[in-house]
Amino acid sequence: MLDAGAVLACGGIPLSSKLALAFGVGAMCLASPARAEPAVTEASPAAPATVEIDRRPAWLARALRPEDWSVNFQATYVWQMHPAFAAAYDGPHSLLSERETGYTLTATLFLGHRLWQGAELFFNPEMIQSVPMSDLHGLGGMSNGENQKTGGPTAHVYSARAFLRQTIRLGGGDAPVEAAANQFPGQVSSRRLVVTVGQMALIDIFDNNALAHDPRVQFFNWALMAQGASDYAADARGYTVGFAVEYYRDAWALRFGQFAQPKESNGLALDYRLWAHFGENLEIEHRHAPWGQEGRVRVMTFLNYAKMGGFRDALAWATATAATPAVADVRRDREKLGFGVSLEQSLTRDAGFFGRYSWNDGRTETYAFAEIDRCLTAGLAMRGRLWFRPRDNLAVAFVQNGLSDPHRDYLASGGLGQFIGDGQLNYQPERVFEAYYSFHALAGLWFTLDGQYVMHPGYNADRGPVKFLGVRLHLEM
Repeated sequence: MLDAGAVLACGGIPLSSKLALAFGVGAMCLASPARAEPAVTEASPAAPATVEIDRRPAWLARALRPEDWSVNFQATYVWQMHPAFAAAYDGPHSLLSERETGYTLTATLFLGHRLWQGAELFFNPEMIQSVPMSDLHGLGGMSNGENQKTGGPTAHVYSARAFLRQTIRLGGGDAPVEAAANQFPGQVSSRRLVVTVGQMALIDIFDNNALAHDPRVQFFNWALMAQGASDYAADARGYTVGFAVEYYRDAWALRFGQFAQPKESNGLALDYRLWAHFGENLEIEHRHAPWGQEGRVRVMTFLNYAKMGGFRDALAWATATAATPAVADVRRDREKLGFGVSLEQSLTRDAGFFGRYSWNDGRTETYAFAEIDRCLTAGLAMRGRLWFRPRDNLAVAFVQNGLSDPHRDYLASGGLGQFIGDGQLNYQPERVFEAYYSFHALAGLWFTLDGQYVMHPGYNADRGPVKFLGVRLHLEM
């Protein structure tokens, strides 16, 4: 055996310490089992952790990923009034000349889900409660874009949108997209094809002017939320069913859509036979950036085909029967043609300009939107960064609405339109001046003051001018 004392001596340890150390080592050896396990140190491998196995089907696991769902909410309350104003006479579809008040309350839930690569499904249940002024009569450009033709003091819940959007990437550079209602965050390619099918608002896709489009956050007047003369396909709530195809190539975009018209003029039920009655829209858009300031120009043409009454036919029928002309007496399948041009242009990082001009042939009754045959609008909008309120907005706009000659003759003979009809007509274009200030009160909450000054309401120089004062509360979550 190897002498332990010799081993210890080799270390140069004093003898007494050597004896003590030898004794301790021997004692440890006697106390230890013959096959002891090594001590666990930091360098030793830890025991394997328990792994939880996801036993859900792969399709269900993908469907439940939080990043593939979006939930947004909005609620908007608008209150308006107009004081008494001068009027030589009132008619059955006139704006009442005494003081009036009205309101709208809407709430919308925006639900979205990513289905597969580039495919998104959205559903928007919505509620409205409203009391419109003058039963929604007396103006070409109505004063509150939240009003619907079927509104009332009892709250109604309905489906506003339910559509599928498929985006196909075709190359080009990528640009970031922020999360918003009916929009997932991420990247979008500058060259892509987008197909949308289902229930939607036509103006969700066409004439989407960034400065004058949404009466929940921007201007109130109908003529400033879309091309006023487009009479775009929609039910009485402003929604329709159909499809749209958009092709984006760098600075250019081309859009085509076909949408359902109401079964009856300005009605709620839609005619889903898109081959029989429809609204067709074709739009080309160009983005530009003069002096580094972004802008867009859009040119749109439209063809509406539905069972509509013609103004000349109504006048001829009234002459033959010695009756008051009524478009309801002469309805048949007809077409309405028109076009529009839209411009938006940034002037600085906080200020921008917009303008629109739209025109339709003016031969047939208003079927789905506003009683306007010609419409010119222009305005300025500014964020409040200059006065240290970067999320506030200040904007002003001018509107001039006009009617075609057949439309004027029909109203002057006592005919009634969907929105206007004073029994007679001293024609002048309807002119609107609108200004609003939107105050960002809290996170997701805005308070807006709005004023409108309307000359020749209902295109009648014998009535008005009339002033509208409005307030709006808008909540986003």
